[in-house]
Amino acid sequence: MENFVDRWRRELRGTFSNNSPTIPQWELDLEKGDDGGYFGPGSAAWAVHGSMTTLVAGIQSLLIQALHPGALAGVHDHSSYRADPLGRLAGTIRWIFTVTYGDTMAARAASGKVLAIHQYIRGSYTANSGEEVPYTANDPELLRWVHLAFTQAFLGSHEAYGGPIPGGADAYVADWAVAGALMRVENPPATRAALQEQLAAFAPELRFDERVAETVRFIKDPPLPRSQQQGYKVLFAAAVASLPPGYRELLRLEAPSLGPVPLPVALPAKAVLAVVGWSLGSPGPSEASALARRRRLGLEQVPSKHR
Repeated sequence: MENFVDRWRRELRGTFSNNSPTIPQWELDLEKGDDGGYFGPGSAAWAVHGSMTTLVAGIQSLLIQALHPGALAGVHDHSSYRADPLGRLAGTIRWIFTVTYGDTMAARAASGKVLAIHQYIRGSYTANSGEEVPYTANDPELLRWVHLAFTQAFLGSHEAYGGPIPGGADAYVADWAVAGALMRVENPPATRAALQEQLAAFAPELRFDERVAETVRFIKDPPLPRSQQQGYKVLFAAAVASLPPGYRELLRLEAPSLGPVPLPVALPAKAVLAVVGWSLGSPGPSEASALARRRRLGLEQVPSKHR
């Protein structure tokens, strides 16, 4: 008979793999390939994406992205996030890990697949100017906004709750600029300063409205197994606390506090992340497959200390 811990670990793994009973085949397939990929052990991308802080970053990324009415229109009108949130999460994880850990051909193929899906995501939205703006998910500026929101969220969350980043923040932004280029983002930022400059340029286009409020409510309370709900509340609070203040204010969210006194979130967030990391194991299947591929190719190895 399955005990509580075993059931919890099974449900947790299922959350990230669309309830797959085994390691998804695509993760095992990352062992295949003819080169070391765009990144390797010791890179900033491996340090950040191999950390459990990606759980906080994923929440924060969705919150930031929702502030752009064009990006939110694509999600609201075409995404299956309400009917199949785990499927959408699993698809996003697959792209991130394939670009991070796969060989260059796999990374390009995964990005091309996302871009191909984007061709069918189109419609219109009302800009802050009142103008009705037609869009497709592959519009250059929408691709840029999603890339910037992702980079900011993953960098900020890791700096708040993770370990050191090899080469620092600029190294991570430069690493993930490679992913931006794969997704046809022109001139993706390669430094933290450039990231902040490009994010600031979007400020006049962002807004909070009822559609954003609805999205935030869903992100705050998604349909997770009961065993994960308390831990998720901690991670959501951590995502809100580490949001850039301007975005937090625009989203009408408040960092956890007791009256005027801020409540500490770093310690409980790190505790939840540590428990999740223990449950999922280290290294994760994607990283293990990448390391196996690199060993097969005779590439120099740096011992991995990440998930």
